[in-house]
Amino acid sequence: MTRVVLTGADGFLGWHTRVALRAQSAHAGGIRVGAAFDLGSATRSIDGSTRAIHIAGVNRADDRDVHDGNILFARQFAQALRAAETPPPVVVFANSTQAGNGSVYGESKRRAGEIVAEAASAVGVEYVDVELPNLFGEHGRPFYNAVTSTFCHLLAKREQPKVDNDKTLTLLHAQNAADLLLGETPASAAVTESVSGLLNRLSNIAKTYERGEIPDVSSQFERDLFNTYRSYVFDRTTPIQLTRHADSRGSFFEIIRSHGGPGQSSFSTTASGISRGDHFHRRKIERFTVLSGTATISLRKLFTDRVHDFVVTGDQPAAVDMPTGWSHKIKNTGTETLYTSFWTDDLFDPNNPDTISEVV
Repeated sequence: MTRVVLTGADGFLGWHTRVALRAQSAHAGGIRVGAAFDLGSATRSIDGSTRAIHIAGVNRADDRDVHDGNILFARQFAQALRAAETPPPVVVFANSTQAGNGSVYGESKRRAGEIVAEAASAVGVEYVDVELPNLFGEHGRPFYNAVTSTFCHLLAKREQPKVDNDKTLTLLHAQNAADLLLGETPASAAVTESVSGLLNRLSNIAKTYERGEIPDVSSQFERDLFNTYRSYVFDRTTPIQLTRHADSRGSFFEIIRSHGGPGQSSFSTTASGISRGDHFHRRKIERFTVLSGTATISLRKLFTDRVHDFVVTGDQPAAVDMPTGWSHKIKNTGTETLYTSFWTDDLFDPNNPDTISEVV
């Protein structure tokens, strides 16, 4: 089995990289750095691995902590690499496009890259320097990881973010960054956008999703922004209540309104006590809507233990959108046949299904 080890495994990019590895059925191991660093444990983790990735870093702090932290983490990673009896054939550094730009952060990233490169050369393995631009994605930490995270956090709280410095950003989704770190071809490339343009896009996404509707996801960038935003409103918006109209003729309710992009609808019947799902998606948007019967929809963020359960029925219809990077399933908990509608934003491709088995 492919075994990849990485520093910063519990951070934003680390989580996304582990999701990408899980999709490959690869084993992901973590290496602790900083105060928790232990040379013996780190060396054992690196020894015999197929790829080692140094992600951990300090993005925002006072200048001394940024400088010292990034260099310390690189030295600890390099020390373990040098000590490994069987070092990995490939060592990757998650660098920044700001490296060497004269800022404290940029200079510390430049020096960190040199430290890792020197260690890789000393043990005779390939060194790959991946310079990453501004990253965005699900579950980013507001006021720390990127302005996208901050905007999403504030919009989710129904606050209005302000633009202090309307500069141009080069934005890359974290799943695409993970692909680059793993030596894969990313699904899409970086996109250039101004800070004000980014806020305008996210504001429109928030307004549309507030009504329970799917915004325009015709481009991969718009889809990735939407997936990012909805990770911040999961607790508040799930499930999405739908309006049911009923009279002597029967009942009617709208399942979904989509404002742009491809889409595919499907329908299933499920016998009592049976469940469907137990999988996750990296990029696909998926909505479950129970049309008739009673079900429990269960979701779990990858690498966590908490399971979110939602009881839904056709009598009081509600939709549940599946967050990317979360395993999910639906179980017929009633006594009658369960009728469910499924909607996704893409046309199913058996060669690239973006549906990875994962028990909730």
